[in-house]
Amino acid sequence: MTAPELNHPRVAILTVSDRSASAEREDLSGPVMAAALTEMLGWACAATATVPDNHDQISAQLCHWVDHDGMQLILTTGGTGFAPRDVTPEATLSAIERGAPGLVEAIRAASLDITPYAMLSRAVAGIRAKCLIINLPGNPKAVREALAVLAPVLQHALDVLSGGPTTELHARRPSPA
Repeated sequence: MTAPELNHPRVAILTVSDRSASAEREDLSGPVMAAALTEMLGWACAATATVPDNHDQISAQLCHWVDHDGMQLILTTGGTGFAPRDVTPEATLSAIERGAPGLVEAIRAASLDITPYAMLSRAVAGIRAKCLIINLPGNPKAVREALAVLAPVLQHALDVLSGGPTTELHARRPSPA
């Protein structure tokens, strides 16, 4: 974990995994996510944590990072599937104040070009105070793919949330007919 530069957002990564939390298995997705953030956006991760697939622990960590540590972006990895203990979306919903469904809809849409399993994602995204919280998959390869989808809009989203000046978007627009 390295300290972010002053002009970069405060970013935290939460790995949700029973096996990683109990040190039974090494967390692979969290470090991949941190590396991808630096590679794609030049951002450093200010905090990381690993918690088990437990609604209350997930929600408490998200709220603590926002309410006490001033995080501006929290990315979670893991716990978004159909398994009985996959409760990351529900825990996130209990922590956020407003939804931001377009972010995870874009990830699912892009991921469907790669695998039909993308439609099994129950990931959510939303806002608590001035922090954006986004659930990403638990698979390291899928984490990189999801971040590639989000990267073009994250700075703008965080600028809007902070109430500061916004970055100019260079989104592709359809050519007029």
